[in-house]
Amino acid sequence: MKQHRSVAIDGPSGAGKSTLAKRLAEALGYLYVDTGAIYRTVGLQAFRTGADPSDPAAVIPLLQDIQIRLAYGEDGLQHMYLNGEDVTAEIRRHEISAYASGVSAIPEVRAFLLEQQRGLAEEHDVVMDGRDIGTVVLPDADVKIFLTAAPEARARRRWLELKERGQETAFETVLHDVLERDERDTSRAAAPLRQAEDAVLADTTEKDLEQSLELLMHIVKEHLQA
Repeated sequence: MKQHRSVAIDGPSGAGKSTLAKRLAEALGYLYVDTGAIYRTVGLQAFRTGADPSDPAAVIPLLQDIQIRLAYGEDGLQHMYLNGEDVTAEIRRHEISAYASGVSAIPEVRAFLLEQQRGLAEEHDVVMDGRDIGTVVLPDADVKIFLTAAPEARARRRWLELKERGQETAFETVLHDVLERDERDTSRAAAPLRQAEDAVLADTTEKDLEQSLELLMHIVKEHLQA
């Protein structure tokens, strides 16, 4: 049976994981899996039901009636479905970020989604990005990359992304949210954000998109050929 290859990309909010991982997957001919979108979908359900995303007692019961599905359209994009509804655009709303971060800190939520993520890697060659891919989800990934950048650089990228979507938000607000999420993600008890011991650090603070992609391609090719 064919052994599928996997590339795990972890890093903090706004590091460009989704954009770069998708481009990398296209270049390699692998399936791209955005795990952050999966958690955002659970966060959206908490938002819609008025549940406190940091309260396990409020969030865990939601898992009984939630159906999450990933599908890939003709455009090659990963679409997220919540109980049959395409919520791909809605989960990217700025306010959903805090809900995604809250629910992702709950062990039961992570356990609920873990096998779904691993199953994709068992069936396909994947580039999977998130915050605990190399440490928890795919600890035996062929290549592990920890993608990061200075908080100010990450906040600016996120701010510009929101502006392009027509969501006007002050840069200071976005920077505050980035720093706050860094604190939540690195200090949570369940699968905290950290660089795997065998992950390659990729800092893109001073790099544009193409330079960053070139760096990741170099890392992947070097490790897959080793």
